[in-house]
Formats: sequence, structure tokens, C-alpha cells
Amino acid sequence: MALHLAGSKKFNVIGQVKTRRDGVDKVTGQAHFAADNYMENMLYGGHKRTPYSSARVVSIDAEEARAIPGVAAVVTCFDIKKQRSWAGYMYVTDHIRYAGDCVALVAAETPELVDEALDKIKVEYEELPGVYTIEDALKPGAPILHEEYPDNIFSGSVYPIRKGDVEKGFAEADYIIEREYRTQYIEHSYIEPEAWIAYIDHNTGFMTVKSSSQHPFFTRRYVADVTGRPMSESRVIQQYVGGSFGGKEEGVGILVGRACCLAQVTGRPVKYVFTREDSFLESSKRHPFRLRYKAGVTKDGRIIAWEGEQVDNCGAYNNQTQFMNWRASVHSAGPYEIDNVKTDTYGVFTNNIHSGAMRGYSSPQLIFGQEQFINEIAEEIGMDEVEFRRKNLLTNGALTATGVPVEEFYLKEVMDYTLEQTDYVKKRDEYKKQTSKKRRKGIGFTTCYRGAGFGAESPDASGCLVIVNEDGSVTINTGLAENGQGLHTAFSQIAAEAIGVRFEDVRFYGTDTHAIADSGMTAASRGTVMGAQGTKKAGLKMHEILIKNCYDTQLISLSDVEKAYDLPEGSLSYSDFTVDDIDLVLSEFFFKKYPKVRVPLVNGTAGWIWGGLPLACYEWFKPEPFTQKHETGQGTVFPCYAVECVVAEVEVDMETGYVDVTNVTASHDVGTLVNPQLAKGQIYGGILMGQGYGVMEDVAPSKGVVRNKNFDNYIIPTSMDAPKMTINLFECDDPHGTYGAKSLGEPATEAVGGAIANAVYNATGRRIRENPCDLESVLLGHKLSK
Repeated sequence: MALHLAGSKKFNVIGQVKTRRDGVDKVTGQAHFAADNYMENMLYGGHKRTPYSSARVVSIDAEEARAIPGVAAVVTCFDIKKQRSWAGYMYVTDHIRYAGDCVALVAAETPELVDEALDKIKVEYEELPGVYTIEDALKPGAPILHEEYPDNIFSGSVYPIRKGDVEKGFAEADYIIEREYRTQYIEHSYIEPEAWIAYIDHNTGFMTVKSSSQHPFFTRRYVADVTGRPMSESRVIQQYVGGSFGGKEEGVGILVGRACCLAQVTGRPVKYVFTREDSFLESSKRHPFRLRYKAGVTKDGRIIAWEGEQVDNCGAYNNQTQFMNWRASVHSAGPYEIDNVKTDTYGVFTNNIHSGAMRGYSSPQLIFGQEQFINEIAEEIGMDEVEFRRKNLLTNGALTATGVPVEEFYLKEVMDYTLEQTDYVKKRDEYKKQTSKKRRKGIGFTTCYRGAGFGAESPDASGCLVIVNEDGSVTINTGLAENGQGLHTAFSQIAAEAIGVRFEDVRFYGTDTHAIADSGMTAASRGTVMGAQGTKKAGLKMHEILIKNCYDTQLISLSDVEKAYDLPEGSLSYSDFTVDDIDLVLSEFFFKKYPKVRVPLVNGTAGWIWGGLPLACYEWFKPEPFTQKHETGQGTVFPCYAVECVVAEVEVDMETGYVDVTNVTASHDVGTLVNPQLAKGQIYGGILMGQGYGVMEDVAPSKGVVRNKNFDNYIIPTSMDAPKMTINLFECDDPHGTYGAKSLGEPATEAVGGAIANAVYNATGRRIRENPCDLESVLLGHKLSK
């Protein structure tokens, strides 16, 4: 059977529950986070933010701040040699583009002195007109944020998809349906705010940073950029990360750059720990989208034409919008087989907080719109939405919107299993009949797919260093980073499987930019599916090395084999065997023909070290290149796809509009299950995050100003809000990922919001076309609702 419930594949280490490598440290409080760092002679850093969203700095008077005893440095936008970073963000700036831009930096002996100095800095501004909505930014003559983008469209984020002849498809359609959906800014809401310490290592002269960074190598670029040092003198050491979800991936670099500037000016260590308010004001937010879709459908329920415009609000600066929009374009027609597709995806600059990478990377937004649209199409043509999907979902061999057939693709099977398990059709029909004006139940579902890894977005390459120590223990290191997702544990399992050792013998060093080569960003749910390919490759190479060492030193005693198998003494000779006759499993060598005699790995390693035999290797993995035409979007874009179906059940208070999410059932094809506990943990957390996105979270800046700056008025789900969660994990035989694994981190959350929106409609009869399904939208309706 090509698709089956997880757990049937047989490995020695993979597929087993293994204790998280960082689990004990975290639950006992021993984990060392960036805010825990203290150094002798350390200063504290802070920065002066502007209250305006669009302005020019006319003048700055910082003399009173500089005169405060204990203030070591004040650097204004007119003092710094380099305002603009390599990526376009401003370290400090005199051109204000959002209410959060930094105009001056302070380093002082205490946090209190930092605050006092910041208060003493006097700034004169000239306010300028701004743009805040997509519509305003696109108006002719609108104020321009960046001279290189005179129409406020970020040209680097424009991605068209052109498949077939969409006009011909609409001409042949029996029905043409159009809808618009919108999504909101939301905060990452990680528990640990941004924190870092920058200092000049007096032994080496290197600028060194210990930080909470999702991708330390990305952070290092800013260190080198702001200080003018080569990367060989710019070092970033990742600390434990207390949550990121994309928020500490790119934006941390600009923050670290400010600390490095102060450390270079003062010659002393400079530490920053953001307040929650600072984090809300400067951390990137999930991109809001305006989604406009048009579908042409035949009487028998086939979608034959699909047109879409997917426009996102970049905010003041670009934070990976080009990469995210590429992914959004690839998924712009959903997981459906449609012959004629025309979509355009692009981003627009506005005077808002900048949008950036967040778990799902465009998929939560698109799925919210697309999966409601699919239900609306089915309703309009008088077809059951389940049957409508069955008729249109991609199946093995069908062509995606980019014109490439999918393989090992079982979304229809996953959907059918999940809907039957949840008794979806019966509940849906019962709930439609409700008339209560107090509380009503609802049920809704989504189907979706996600391209695994970077795909054609960026080369999905990675490397890994494997060292076997003289006591038989193993150290691995790779450029990908642990961010709380369990990467150290999963990679240790993969390495143990490939090398042939026990999981307990493997340790992951951790990410230090001076200890290992860059393996690309830890993003796009690529860690296990593609990022671990380098680890597997290095592990298999080490497996070969160890077996050759075993053979060359005749580690396995032939006399022991002869005794164990009652063979005549002297009947066996090493000349009778080759290296292919030896195996290493769970840290024990044995002849495949005579497996009863096993020799521990440690029996050989000490001698091999002193004998000069190899016990280390570094391997690099690079997948086959993808070929996609930018002008049409046609071509290969991903090695494989993860598929999922989510069913959400809700109870709606018809008097207040409150949506209580009571049950969520999530089914995922993981390809190969590496660690059941880690997988379920990803999905449990993903469901809660998707619930927050779907029913309560909304940053909602007003004229560019973030009003909700803390968790007292920015509401996220807690354990009290958690629904009952049912998880189904499926495996298939897709060969592309590491040992067949597929992406899971982002799929765990991306489909939940759309399922909730469909459930709210089932309960209330009201479409909420602008996320979230909060009190006002559910109770009063919205301008986009019928």
C-alpha cells in the first residue's frame, strides 16, 4: 500500500520516540538563553524610536544625553557611517518609514541610564504623508517609500503563473464565480523576546555575538556589514532560542548590527534584551494579503479556469517578501488540477511595520481564502463540497499550476480518512439546521499541500561534519540551527541511523559560525526533509570509513566466530571476506553471515585514533537543480509535496460572536516519520497557533502605529483555549526527502485558520472573508461578507 498509517517502516533508530536533546535543560531551567549572558565591563544598549510613520529628521540634539555620567556612547543617524544595511533595513535613519524606525543608539552602564539618556535626546521631525493600505500605496501619485520602487510595488516580489489559456477556459465555463478575501498582520508571540550581546574578543580581535538567532549565518552578514570587518572576523554563536517561527530569522540581524556598532565605538561588550513592547514595535509580522480569485467551472463540477491576484502588504521594508511570494505563486491555485491558470503575486510597500517570515510563509493566508472559495464555488453550483474536491483534487500524475506531475500524492485518501473519522458529513448537515440564537455548533475542513524544502526558491544544499571519538561517542555539526523544533534530536537520529550507531552515542555540537560552514537558512520546513540530507550523506560516509577500519584492523575475531558457529579452528580467513561482508548496527560490528558475534565500536576507536586511521568526515549535499521559467512560472519547483487535511469543530456564541474551537483533527502525510513525539509536538503547537490566527489575533496598526504592544491587549490562545486534538500521521514511499521524510513544521499550522472559517460558516451561515473570525466579524458581519 502506497499510503499507510505511520509506524510500519523499519529502521534501527528512525521512527522511534527519543528524548529531546534539549528537553532536560529546558524543563529544569538549566538552558542558557541569550539574556543569561553577562560579561565584565558590560554596557547595556538601547535605541531611540520615532513615534511617526512617515517623516524626516530635521535635527537631533544629544548633548544632554551624552553628558549623563555612566553614558558611554550616543550614536545618532547623523553620526553613523552606514545607515542602510546590506538588506535594505536601516540601522539608524533620518528617513522615517514606519513608527518604529530607529534614529539614535545609546550605550550606558545600566538599563536605567539607557532609558534616561534616550529621554534626553531631542529630535525635530518634519512629518510627511504616508500610505498604509495596499489600495493607497497603488494609487497614482501616492507617496513613495523607496526611490527604487516608484510605484510602491516591490518588483523583486512579482511572480506570475501562466498555464494553458485562461480566457478560453472562462469562455467554456458554465459558471464564473469571483470572491475577495483578506488576512491580517499577526505577531509571532514567542515567549523569549529578542536578546543578544556583542563584544570584541580580545584574544582574536573578532567581533563576536551571542544571540537568539534563528539563522546565525544570516545574522553574521549584518555583523560584517555594520563593522566593515570580513566575515572571518565576524562570529555569531547561537544561544538557546525561546521561540522564533521566522521572527528571529532575518530581523535579528539589524538589531545585532546596532549592538556591534556600539561595541565597536566603546570597545566594551554591549548587551540588549528587548522589552515586549520593543519586540512588538520592531519584530516582523505575518504578511497581510488581499486575495482576489475568479474560477470558471463546468456543470459537472470541474474547475477549468482559475485567475488570482495575491497582493501582500510588505510594510516599510522587504523581509523575504520575494521568497515568500515565490512560494505563494506556486501554491496560488491550491491543491487542484486545473488546466488553465493565470495568477499574479506581488508585494507593496507601505508605512507600516515590516512584514516578514512567519510559520507557514504565505500558506495560512492563501488557504484561508482558497479553501473558503472552494466551498463557495461548490455551494453556488449546487454541489457537495466534499464531492467537489474529489472531482478536482490533484492525484498521482496530475499537473500542478506549474505544469509538473505530482508523485506519491495522496491528498484525496487523507481527506477521505479524516472526514470519515470525524463524521464530517453527518455533523455538517445536522448543524445547518440549527436555529438557536444562543449557541451553535459548526464543522469545517480544509485540504492543502505544501512544497517540501526550498525547492526552486534557493539551492537546498547542506553539509555536515561527523567525528567519531576514541570512546566510541559521535559528534555531529551542521550549519542548520536548533530553534526549538527538535532539530538536534531529529538530526541525531538520522546520523545514528546512517552511521550505524546508537542514538545515545550521538551529540549535536550547536551552531557557531566559526565552527561549521553555512548550510542555508533554517526555514521553509526544510530541516529534516532536505537540510538533513547532508547529515545522512556524512553519516553513510562515516559508516563506510568505520567498516573499512574494522576490516583493515581485523577487529572481529575469526576464532570467536568459529567458536560461536562450531566451525573448525582456522577454517576462516580474512581473505575470505570483503568490507561488504561487515555491517555496523547500533554501535556493534558483525559479519552479515555470522551475526551472533558482535564487537562494540569502542573496541576499535581508541586504537584507530593512535594508528592514524580516519574517524572524521565532512560531506556536502546539493539536490538536482530545478528549472522554472519566471515569466510563466512553469517548470519543476519542489522535490515532493506534503499533504494534509484539517477538520475544525466550533461552538459559536450567537449573542457575543465568540468562537470556541472545541475539536481539531489534523491528518498529515509525513513521508517517513523520524520521531513520533516530535511530530505530534509540532502539530499540537501548530494547531494552537492556527487557532490564534483564525479567531483572535490581529496587530491592526492604526496609520502605521502598532497599538497593541503587549500580551495584555494582544490576545493569543492559552492552555485554557486548547481544543481536543486528534493527530493522524501517514507515511508513503516518496524517495526525495531524507530517508523519505516530508515537511511538517509549517504544515502543522497553515490549514487550521481556513478550517475554522469554514466551521463558522457552517454554524452561522455567515462567511467571514476577512480574518480573523473575531467577535465583531462573527457577530456583526464585515464589509466583505454577504
